[in-house]
Amino acid sequence: MEEKSVNKTNSNGYTFLFAVIMVIVVASVLAFTATSLQPIQRENVRQEKMQSILATIGVETDRAGAEELYNRYITEAVTLDYQGEEREGVDAFTVDLAKEIKREDEEQNFPLYIAEYEGETYYIVPLRGNGLWNAIFGYISLEDDVNTIKGATFDHLGETPGLGAEITKEWFKESFAEEKIFDESGNLVGVSVVKGDIDPSDKDDNQVDAISGATITGDGVSDMISERLQRYLPYFKKQTDIKVATK
Repeated sequence: MEEKSVNKTNSNGYTFLFAVIMVIVVASVLAFTATSLQPIQRENVRQEKMQSILATIGVETDRAGAEELYNRYITEAVTLDYQGEEREGVDAFTVDLAKEIKREDEEQNFPLYIAEYEGETYYIVPLRGNGLWNAIFGYISLEDDVNTIKGATFDHLGETPGLGAEITKEWFKESFAEEKIFDESGNLVGVSVVKGDIDPSDKDDNQVDAISGATITGDGVSDMISERLQRYLPYFKKQTDIKVATK
């Protein structure tokens, strides 16, 4: 009877020890795997960011070719301060907009990408704002007049599929092409996402058609564009002869 009790105790102790060892081993393997994959994940994010920037000027590429085309067409990547002056020593590409927008204007870094493509100059502005459920973000490129939109890309962290998530669709992004961001009085108004854009071919109305059932996400896109572009107004005024009204 005593021998059976000892064997049972030994068996329980072995099982517990084995379980502890397995937990440690599995945790170590997972930690090692996660750590070893981090450089690959960071590189993928970096290349996807280049893809998004290039897409606004009509350059489509896969991740493998993104860096080559980025280096070919993006001639400058500068960081501006709130007065539109270049801020030295700050890498525009690595600026984290999610953190920047929480800071006061005077402290923020404003990244700007300048592209030369097919003989034209484009100014590419990063965007970030709020959708219905979470952050929305993207890029918008302006032609040399810093008034006409060349293209835009949008993405999100948690919008509803079939509704707010439609901001990633080509039809929605393409509707921004050739729209103007200044009104006839020279006020920077951005582009409003509105229900029933009466004339989608009218590129001077500062409007694009909304996504059905996604009013809040659409409003978020409108606010994001006007808010971010407003921060670049001091720079734009120095780059063009356009008559810009001061609000």
